[in-house]
Amino acid sequence: MTTSVTPPTSAPDSAEAGPTSPLRRLRVPGGFALGAVLLLGVAPLALSDFRLALLAKYLCWAMVAVGVSLAWGRGGMLVLGQGVFFGLGGYAMAMHLKLTDAAAGPGGSPGALPDFMQLYGTGEALPWWWRPFADPAFALAATVLLPMAVAALLGFLVFRRGVRGAYFAILSQALAAALAIWLVGQQATTGGTNGLTDFQGFFGYDLDDPVNQRMIYFIIAVCLLLLMAAARALFVSRYGELLVAVRDSEERVRFLGYNPAHVKLVAYVVAAGMTGLAGALFVPAVGIISPALIGVVPSIGFVIGAAVGGRASLLGAVLGAIAVAWAQSTLSDAFPGAWTYLQGLLFVVAVGFLPGGLVSLGAVLRSRRTRTGEKA
Repeated sequence: MTTSVTPPTSAPDSAEAGPTSPLRRLRVPGGFALGAVLLLGVAPLALSDFRLALLAKYLCWAMVAVGVSLAWGRGGMLVLGQGVFFGLGGYAMAMHLKLTDAAAGPGGSPGALPDFMQLYGTGEALPWWWRPFADPAFALAATVLLPMAVAALLGFLVFRRGVRGAYFAILSQALAAALAIWLVGQQATTGGTNGLTDFQGFFGYDLDDPVNQRMIYFIIAVCLLLLMAAARALFVSRYGELLVAVRDSEERVRFLGYNPAHVKLVAYVVAAGMTGLAGALFVPAVGIISPALIGVVPSIGFVIGAAVGGRASLLGAVLGAIAVAWAQSTLSDAFPGAWTYLQGLLFVVAVGFLPGGLVSLGAVLRSRRTRTGEKA
């Protein structure tokens, strides 16, 4: 029989905050309302256009952390290859924007070659697999469905064979490395190491206009809140309980008549869709998508944010991702050579010494005080 230690969760502070009390029932909707006020009301008023654009970037990382919390925090799958799905969503959106810019440019027409293809490509015709992305409906659907399809295929092949733990983490990480290497080698069709950049418009809106940049921030903030609400609904559903049971003991779940592979596959595919959407929104917010943003190091960074904040807690994972993204933007400029080591140290400390993340720090301290009092 195998046992596992689940991350500690905070208990109610008093009897008045019991499971059936009105205060307890209002805590979650109240937290969502507060988050909506801060993201949609306070931040746009308090931050400059530059700072708001940075926050939009951080919120994209937070959207990835929502999926990580579902797959890893609840499902026990250490997903070190989320850069694959982030890249698929990002490139799907970027391809559409480049085709739209090419068609709207001087002398442009439907099917015109993007600027980088005119420099590095054959200059003859648009590749066949680019053409469907000229349709906005296809491109929007592909940003979510394409990562989910790849995750479904990979998960089906992996989970049915019982691959888990470190082996699954290494396999997913190798997939991220392979995708980044392939993109670098396809300069004529993917931009190579430079990636896709210099987007002029976003579904008819000029990206150079600060008003439109704020609109993109609002879209990202609303999508983050919706993803958190959807993940929360999964957490408290019967499926969420089953996912935790699979994480703690697959053999017991199989004995009860459920297939653990199917349970994990659903969480993995949903997390991939969330990550793909984050990548798609990252493109207009930041203005670039490249292999450097989807390889092994960024994939590990996605997981570190959730681990530091608390992978089993939806709010902890989101806040941890935002905090780590902010630290990366701040500290990597001041200490470019040391940030990678600090990032790895954060991951080791969070997983090894505080598996519940910073969100569980209060519960850990209360538990230690209780044990100290009992010994005294």
